Amino acid sequence: MMEVVRNQDIRPLRCVDTGDGPALVLLHGFAMQPETYLPLARLLTDRIRVVIPAIFALPGRWTFEGALACLEATLDDRGLERVSLLGHSFGGGLELGLAARRPDRVVECVFGDTLGVRREFGLASEALRNPPGLLRMASVPAATAFLRSFTTHPLQLAEAGWWGFTSDRQADIDAVVGAGIPCHVLWAERDTILKRADGQAFARDLHASFNVVRRPPGYGRIDHDWMFDDPELFAAHLEALGLQVLSTTTTATVRRSEQP
Repeated sequence: MMEVVRNQDIRPLRCVDTGDGPALVLLHGFAMQPETYLPLARLLTDRIRVVIPAIFALPGRWTFEGALACLEATLDDRGLERVSLLGHSFGGGLELGLAARRPDRVVECVFGDTLGVRREFGLASEALRNPPGLLRMASVPAATAFLRSFTTHPLQLAEAGWWGFTSDRQADIDAVVGAGIPCHVLWAERDTILKRADGQAFARDLHASFNVVRRPPGYGRIDHDWMFDDPELFAAHLEALGLQVLSTTTTATVRRSEQP
């Protein structure tokens, strides 16, 4: 049953908004902040505009439909008619929902180590049950963002985490497939949060490409947060997908990134 969203709970979200050109809207991971992804955004903004909304900073309680309504209001407020979407982890669930409801506004979708089809999103469960335990396994940027989010929006995080733990995303997958939106899934070689098999199943159901990113020579472990822990590597693989928003790029950057 679709949630009823009150008008007073719909407003544009705070954003990082940088660059000019075709727009890529980046939906960040659970308990992260838009600023966490600035290193990646800066690698792309010589050619495109990157907009990163704060997806937990809703005016009222956090609901999935409310978050989608606020995202649409954000697109309107920023003058964005059609956008490419990039979702990381939890943000991929919102990306999927927005594309399913407004396919006319979505050019293409990229999902990085995202929720997929399974319920019981492990990261949200761990965050709600044992926040200090989650911080011990996080990188410094992730831990910093988590502390800020947990301090400023604890109730919204709890509500969003419960949605991630219980929601069924199959109907949205079917809607995106029916709309014919081009989709891609990127997956870290050693994701310790989400299972690769779930990512493969998600890509298969979505009729999306599926690429596992393996460790190039000289790199450390490629894990769940590689989108902001290894922004150069992520940007290179993003360009290699042949996205419309990055239509002038080639795969040469990927090859260079894999050199010793």
